[in-house]
Amino acid sequence: MFLKKGEKVKVTVGKDKGKTGEIIEINRVRNLAKVKEVNMVKKHKKATKENKGGIINIEGFINLSNLKKLDDIKKKSKK
Repeated sequence: MFLKKGEKVKVTVGKDKGKTGEIIEINRVRNLAKVKEVNMVKKHKKATKENKGGIINIEGFINLSNLKKLDDIKKKSKK
């Protein structure tokens, strides 16, 4: 299955099973992708002169094998 940045996908396995979102970033070497509002992890940021520090939520990577295109799901349900 070939996925591209900007496609809508559904998570099939894991703590976020059933959630849908858009692909933000793909790492083809490690077979990982970041999906908008899925697999949120906390990151500790150090304060700088410009930015306030603290704990922020960002998207973590998820394996490509755990994602399915929404178009494929809709085609199968119509049959």
